[in-house]
Order: sequence, then C-alpha cells, then structure tokens
Amino acid sequence: MNRAVFLDRDGTINRAIVRGNTPHPPSGLEEFEFLPGVYQACWALRTAGYLLIVVTNQPDVARGIQGRERVETMNDLVRRELPVQDVLTCYHDGTDECECRKPKPGLLLQAAARWNINLRKSFVVGDRWSDVEAGRAAGCTTILIDRPYSQRERCRPDWVAQDLLTTTAFILCEGESMKTLSDLKVKIFADGADKAGMLKMYRNPLIKGFTTNPTLMRKAGVTNYQGFALDVLRAIPDRPISFEVFSDEFAGMERQACEIAMWGENVYVKIPVTNTRGKSSIELIRNLVEAGIKVNVTAMMTLEQVRDVSAALAGGPPSFVSVFAGRIADTGHDPVPLMAAAVELLRPYPNIELIWASPRELLNIFQADAIGCHIITVTNDILKKLDLVGKDLHEFSLDTVKMFRDDAVKAGYTL
Repeated sequence: MNRAVFLDRDGTINRAIVRGNTPHPPSGLEEFEFLPGVYQACWALRTAGYLLIVVTNQPDVARGIQGRERVETMNDLVRRELPVQDVLTCYHDGTDECECRKPKPGLLLQAAARWNINLRKSFVVGDRWSDVEAGRAAGCTTILIDRPYSQRERCRPDWVAQDLLTTTAFILCEGESMKTLSDLKVKIFADGADKAGMLKMYRNPLIKGFTTNPTLMRKAGVTNYQGFALDVLRAIPDRPISFEVFSDEFAGMERQACEIAMWGENVYVKIPVTNTRGKSSIELIRNLVEAGIKVNVTAMMTLEQVRDVSAALAGGPPSFVSVFAGRIADTGHDPVPLMAAAVELLRPYPNIELIWASPRELLNIFQADAIGCHIITVTNDILKKLDLVGKDLHEFSLDTVKMFRDDAVKAGYTL
C-alpha cells in the first residue's frame, strides 16, 4: 500500500486571503500565490515516495460567492505546478450534512480507496482545526501549520509547524522515509581543522568535501597556516577544500586569494561577504572570478547578499555561497524559508552551489536536503551523531532511560 501526505490548499500550499482574522480562498488566478518553499517541499516528499493528495473545502461555491469553474481553474494550476497525484474538493457548505466536508474524513477515505493508501502511515497537513480533526478521524498523523486563525484550541495535532518546509523535514524523519544518509542528495562537507579527523572523514564516502577557517585552525592549534594547508592537500587531493583569506584589506585579500588558489586544483578560496568595516567584497569577487579562481563567499545571512554575490559569480568558475543558517536560527528566525528562497535565487546559475553553513543539529541535514540545498557543512559534534540516523525512537528512548539510571547508580545517589 502507498503512503500519502494529504495537503490542505488555501493557507497551506497557497496564500489565504485573510480578512478580520478569517481566512478566505483567493477569488481567482489573479489572487492565487504559492507560499514560499512549497515547490521544494512537495518535490522532496514525492522523491521520498509519498503520494501528494490535495483535499480542500470550498463552501463559497454552495453559498453563491464563488464560481465552481474558478475553483477548478485554481486546482488545475496546482496540478500543473506541483507534483500532486490528485486534488479532491468538497463544494458543500455544511448545511446538507455531506460526508466529504472536513472535519469529516470523507475526502481522505475516498482518496485512500482510489490510490490504495495506508492511512495509518500517512500524514494530513493543514492550517485549520478541521484539517486536523479530519486527519484524526481517518487515522493519519496530523500536522497543524499554525496561523492566527487556526483555532488550535479546538484540535489536538500530533505536531505543529510554521510552514510546509519545516513540516516536510519532520515527515521525512518521523516517517522514516530516509533510512540512510546515502539516500540524501545534499552533499555533506566536513567542517574542521584537525588533520587526523579530516583524514578519518576522507575515508568516509559520505563526505564529499571539506571546509575550514582561521577560527577552527586556531582552536586546533595550527600555527603555520600554509604548512597545514599544503599538508592536508597532499593527503586529500581530490575533494573540494575551502581555505579562507584573513586580511581585512581587499588588496591583501586578493593577494592571499591568488596564492591560496595555487595550492591545488581542488581548492576554493573563502572570501567574507564584507570586511570588518562592513564594506562589500563584490568588486574583489568579480576580480577573482575574472582571474578564474574558485571562490567560496562566506558569512552570508541575507537574501540581498545572496542576490548580489550570485550576480558577481555568474558565468565564472565553480563557486560556493555559504549562508550561515545556524547563526540565523540563533537569532530566533527560522532559516528554512530563507534557505529555500536562496535555492531559487541560485537556480539560474549552474556554476554556483549553495552551502548550508553552521548547522546546529542532525535534522538540519534533512532540512537542507528537503529544500534542494546543494551542500551542508557538518562539524565533528554533528558527525558523531550520524550513526543515529534511522534509529528506532522507542529503542532510543529506552537507551536514554538506561543512561539516566546507570549514571545515578555510578554516582551513588540515595534518598
């Protein structure tokens, strides 16, 4: 049997029209707008093997406010633009006691019969309490995309999310659709400056490249920058490695970049997006591109920076742009929508790859993969957790209980 993700339409995959804290469907194509990241999220779910079924209430048709043909025109747009298998619509307003209007599960049951879906292994995602209750009635795992109008107090979702992208990351982990990291399309780069650790990662086929910076080198006790770099490059001659300039003057950066680039064909030169005085590095980046130097523009955190830098890198040699998603998260902002938008900004530039930099947890790898990010840099602390991918959560829970018990015994605690 198939697994599916049932998606509400308005407010979940496209923007709802909110008036007086009440959501309304768009009146037609002129008001229809897909929400950020929806395209990437849907393709990630389809790639993982889920059927995508849109289930939507459109009571304004029965109320005479909306024409059925206009609803179908919008549904046809969803079918064309997103990798969905079906769009099922209830046109009733609830006065005729139909079985298809959410919170009743009629549309879900109809889809399950049509597409041979195992509802117990499927998910329902929506922005209204009625979506959640329909999912619960059908036996699915339910996820509420929380909006001011969601009436969260009226339902009991299994999980609450901010948008479809974060929902997708949860589904890919909770649904165990990715058992091993070898299934991922995002490339994992090891981030560090310990030679022994780097060589260990070099023997791991999952590690496709390496990055480092002066801060990591200093922490690792490196005193000879060039000597360390050349030593590492002799041991790792065939995977991308990024080394960073450390001058604060652009003329000095350019000189250092030209020297670093000569160390090896697999070398990318890391250039900060600005110097310490906040002056843009764009002119320097253009000069390096003209010189044929592979560049990794680092310390980026805004879409404006991504837009400007990608224009400067366009048409040049292979390059990276490193957006520090982890540091963005440290400010309380969800980095996933921003990173998804960055993926779209880079789509016209085949020579540029996006790096999800400074990850904070293993889940970030799956989030990066879900949105189509090309590369994620992973520190040793996170790399140590790779063996946990696919671990049974009940087993993991028991391991945790045993750990607490063992530590209490070893400490000799008494009450």
